[in-house]
Amino acid sequence: MKLNYKRVILVGFAFFLITAFWQAYDKTIPLILTYKFNMKQTLSGVVMAFDNVLAVFLLPLFGALSDKTNSRLGKRTVYILFGTILATISFIFLPLIGNVWMFVAVLLVTLISMATFRSPAVALMPDVTIKPLRSKGNAIINLVGTVGGLLVLGVGLVVKVGEKTMHNLMTYYIVVCGIILLGLIIFLLTVKENKWAQEMEDDTKKYCPEEVLDEKEQAESNKKLSKGELKSLLLILSSVALWYMGYNAITSKYSLYADNVLHQSYDMTLLIAQGAAIIAYLPVGMIATKVGRKTTILAGVVMLALSFFFAIFITANSSPVLMYVLFALAGIGWATINVNSFPMVVELARGGNVGKYTGWYYTASMSAQVLTPILSGAIMDIAGNMLPLFPYACVCVAFAFLTMFFVKHGDSKPLKKQSVLENFDVDE
Repeated sequence: MKLNYKRVILVGFAFFLITAFWQAYDKTIPLILTYKFNMKQTLSGVVMAFDNVLAVFLLPLFGALSDKTNSRLGKRTVYILFGTILATISFIFLPLIGNVWMFVAVLLVTLISMATFRSPAVALMPDVTIKPLRSKGNAIINLVGTVGGLLVLGVGLVVKVGEKTMHNLMTYYIVVCGIILLGLIIFLLTVKENKWAQEMEDDTKKYCPEEVLDEKEQAESNKKLSKGELKSLLLILSSVALWYMGYNAITSKYSLYADNVLHQSYDMTLLIAQGAAIIAYLPVGMIATKVGRKTTILAGVVMLALSFFFAIFITANSSPVLMYVLFALAGIGWATINVNSFPMVVELARGGNVGKYTGWYYTASMSAQVLTPILSGAIMDIAGNMLPLFPYACVCVAFAFLTMFFVKHGDSKPLKKQSVLENFDVDE
C-alpha cells in the first residue's frame, strides 16, 4: 500500500488554517502593542507569551476532549469548524479596538478559540493514515501548512503594515481572514473524516494485522502504558522539549545576535533555513519509512547540533556564505526531526486517544518555547553579551540526542510490499 497523497493534502488544510493564523498573529500583534498602545517591550513580551502559556494547558485538554467526541462531522472536524469560525470573528475585530484592556480580552478569546482545534487538527492526520506511513503524512501536512504561511507572507508584501502604515491593518486582516475561511471551506467540502478513519482501520487490518487490538484489548484500550512504553514516551517528550529549547532560542534571538555580535544583517539566513526545511520535508519522511523514525531523528539532531556548534566560530569577518550553509543544514536537520517526532508520540497512543497524545506533544514543545527565551536571556545577561547563544542551543540539542538515543518504542514498522510494483510506489 502507498500513501494517499490527495487525502493527506486535503487533511493538511486544517494545518493550513493554523499556520496562516500564526503568521499573521506574529507579524501584527507586536506592532499593535508597540505602535498603537505604546506598550513597553517587556510587557509586550508577556502578552506575546500568552499563546504558549495557554497552549501548555489547553492543547492536551481539547486533544483529549476530541478523542471522546462522536459527531456526524467526526471527532476532529467539529472542533476545526467552530474553533476556526470563533477565532476568525474575534481576530478580525482586533484592529478596531482602541482600549488596551478590551484588546487583551478579545486577544485571549482569539487564542482560546485557536487552542480548541489545534490538537484536533493535527491529530486528524494519524486518524486517517496507517501507522507506517505517518512520517510521510506528517511531511505532507507540514508542506500544506507552509503554503498557508507563505500566502500570508505574500499578503504582507502587498499590504504593508508597520509604524507608518498602521492604517493598512484592517485591509491586511480582512484578506488574511478571507484566506483562512477559504481554507476552511475547502477542508469542509473535501474531507470525509468518519469515512476515511474507517478506511484507515480497514487498511490496518489488511496490512498491519499485528496492530489490530482483539476484543479484550479494545475493552482495555485506555489501560496504562507498559513501563517500557512510558519510559520511551517520557524520553521522546524530553527530546522534543530540548530540541525546541535549542532551535527556538536561535529563531527568537538571532536577529539581535547578528546585529550585536556579527555587526551586520543576516536577513536571508532564517529564510534559507525555512527554505531548506521545505525542500527536505518529503524526502526525510520517505527515508524514515525505510530506515525508521528514531534513526532518522538522530541524524537530524546531529545535523542541527553541528550547525549550531560551527556557528559559534562565525565572526564579523567571516563570509556570509558560511552562515547561510550552516542555516541550510539547520533547516534540513529541523525538518528531519520535526517530521518524525510527532508520529513517534502518537505511535504509542491507544486506539482512541490520539488527540490526548497530540496534546502531550504540544505541551512539551510549548513549555520549551515559554522557558527558553527566559533561560537563554538570563545566561546572556550573566555573561554580559550574546556570545552564549549558539553554545546554549548546541548543548540543548546535544542533550536531546542523549534522551532520544535511549528510546525503545514508537518507531515505525516498515510495510511489507505486496507486489513488485509497490516497490516503485505506483498503482498496479
